[in-house]
Amino acid sequence: MHSLRFTAETSSNGVVERDFTVGDVPGVLWSPASSADHAPLVLMGHGGGNHKKHPAMAGRARLLVTGCGFHVAVIDAPGHGDRPRTAHDEAEIAELFRARAAGEPEGPIVVRYNHHLADLAVPEYQALLDALQELPEIGGDGPVGYWGINMGTAIGVPFVAAEPRITAAVFGQHWPDALAEKAKQITVPIEFDMQWDDEHISREEGLALFDAFASKEKSLHVNSGRHKELPRFEADSAVRFFARHLGGAVTASA
Repeated sequence: MHSLRFTAETSSNGVVERDFTVGDVPGVLWSPASSADHAPLVLMGHGGGNHKKHPAMAGRARLLVTGCGFHVAVIDAPGHGDRPRTAHDEAEIAELFRARAAGEPEGPIVVRYNHHLADLAVPEYQALLDALQELPEIGGDGPVGYWGINMGTAIGVPFVAAEPRITAAVFGQHWPDALAEKAKQITVPIEFDMQWDDEHISREEGLALFDAFASKEKSLHVNSGRHKELPRFEADSAVRFFARHLGGAVTASA
């Protein structure tokens, strides 16, 4: 059982940002500057090659904090951000760059590597949730959501499948290969994003993963465009989704 230790704190525009470690895993927690006792919590997972404070993470967190009054937390995935890379990480990244330069499919490499990272990250996210729920401003009885696209989905699907405390999730943009069986175990409401013209993940693969979820309530959001062209308005949709399922009204700032 690892306790959460805060290492830095800043505040701006109504959002308090606190760096922390859980064991040796670094993360960041965003919270409303005003009172937010026992407000809902959303855990996020970042994309491959990114980190906990990537602009996409900070932007989504601010939407949830200022728009809904939620707490939001994310940790660096193994081999990402402030965490060291292992020899296995370096070998997989080199293989990905080699395939990309040769014009070969990236999917098999990404699926294999992300599956490895998920095996390491799922217990870390469970330890994170344990530690956050010990904080008086969060507590152990409030609703919890998960939001992760790309590698965030590769980690998030097995995490949500294993974690009964998650009550709603936003996923998207990943292959079904290593995730479909886990998706069949998920019954909470989900919102799922995919790009119709994704050059890496075919329409059939994206639809197969969406179809695998056992959730009675699941929404498919399909937009035209390539892999990295997911519209920013999908973040606004995700905020509304979490407001519906975790409680709270979306204000005009979101």
